[in-house]
Amino acid sequence: MKKLTIILAAIAISFSSCIKVSVDNSSEGGETGGSEQEEIIRTKIITGTLETSVTLPKGKYTLRGYVYVANGSTLTFAPGTVVVSDSVQKGALIIEKGAKLFAEGTQSEPIVFTTGRPAATRQPGDWGGIVLLGNAPTNRSTPPVIEGGISRTYGGTVANDNSGALRYVRIEFAGIAADPNSEINSLTLGGVGSGTIIENIQCSYGNDDSYEFFGGTVNAKNLIAYATADDDFDFDFGYRGNIQFGISLRDPNFVDAGDAANGIECNNDGTGTTAQPYTRPVMSNFTFVGPNNQLASNGTVLANHNFNMRWRAATQFEVYNSILMGYNKAGFSVENDSTVQFYKDGRASFKNNLVHAVTASFRAATNPIMTSAEVETKALAEGNSKYATPEAIGLTAPFALTAPNFTPVAGSPALSGSGFTGLGSFFTQTPYRGAVGAGSSNWLSGWTSFTPKSNNY
Repeated sequence: MKKLTIILAAIAISFSSCIKVSVDNSSEGGETGGSEQEEIIRTKIITGTLETSVTLPKGKYTLRGYVYVANGSTLTFAPGTVVVSDSVQKGALIIEKGAKLFAEGTQSEPIVFTTGRPAATRQPGDWGGIVLLGNAPTNRSTPPVIEGGISRTYGGTVANDNSGALRYVRIEFAGIAADPNSEINSLTLGGVGSGTIIENIQCSYGNDDSYEFFGGTVNAKNLIAYATADDDFDFDFGYRGNIQFGISLRDPNFVDAGDAANGIECNNDGTGTTAQPYTRPVMSNFTFVGPNNQLASNGTVLANHNFNMRWRAATQFEVYNSILMGYNKAGFSVENDSTVQFYKDGRASFKNNLVHAVTASFRAATNPIMTSAEVETKALAEGNSKYATPEAIGLTAPFALTAPNFTPVAGSPALSGSGFTGLGSFFTQTPYRGAVGAGSSNWLSGWTSFTPKSNNY
């Protein structure tokens, strides 16, 4: 996360100045698609502001500039659709408060949002990303403006707000820099409510965070962050939701040159206030795979590959049944007086996890409250285990960048030891720890891709 909220209005306007589509709804039936839908199907170009509901058949479409779906409108993509960004007027898709996006692919026909550049020329930041804005609560006193040069607010009082559904979706090479240190994330969720469905999403080679949750109550399952520049999962502004089955895989050759990159970065807000509701993600069955001090192609270890879990400014959390391995500087890290106190008092939980890090598996940045040794002692007493090497955790091929396999091998400690006490009905109880269990059933099969640089679209 680079900037948390306010983007100068002049900058926002300059990046949202796409020409608004003029729609004649005077003819009978025009109010539910009309000429907007017909024009997009004819030209295969999506641009401007969509002010009517549009349903697009399977095909390949070009996103030109910042595209807004206005309050009251719905944009629907069919399974198997590919949406590429215009290479000159770089695109982004913004779903405003009160609007909906339905991008529901299938395991055999995922929906892909990607760059319009050909294979071997694709770069992180080739386009913006997807931004969902909703009416669910945040801990801000007034509705904040979303980051990334987008002049739209989010947040409200509707905890079960519905912004649509994303299933079996890949988002690749996103993260255009609208302003220095203000890139769009691959998938940004601002005040998104629990009525929204987020399942089976893969974000690859994003130039900022893969997923950033600004407040809201949305739940999610089966999330993959692959080769992210900055943070894989970022939580702010009072996010309170449940997430199960997630994967983070870092590319040793790629990291944000200007910011420390983490598997998780979590803040109550940027300055660590006690604004409520506290940010409190509840997570289970994640597998985090860091670069493990591997050399990049330039022969060095890139310095900004940072912590696995970085619980920062006045935040709470619950993490269960997960695998942390291969992060260069720390595994489980608690920072800021309030955050460390929450963990010490049991108002934040970290239980039944397998932990490895190159430098320090457990870390406390606020020694007067808890030392790193005290954090480790507490963690080991609550069902967590520490490992000297990632190999001891026993996954099949977690570091194979273009063909990873996160399945536990025979005898792996990940095959057992899970616990779901206190977790709600959202969570599927598994005997194993981590994102993938043993056997033939693997939720990554069929729709994911770890070769987006060379895929033919």
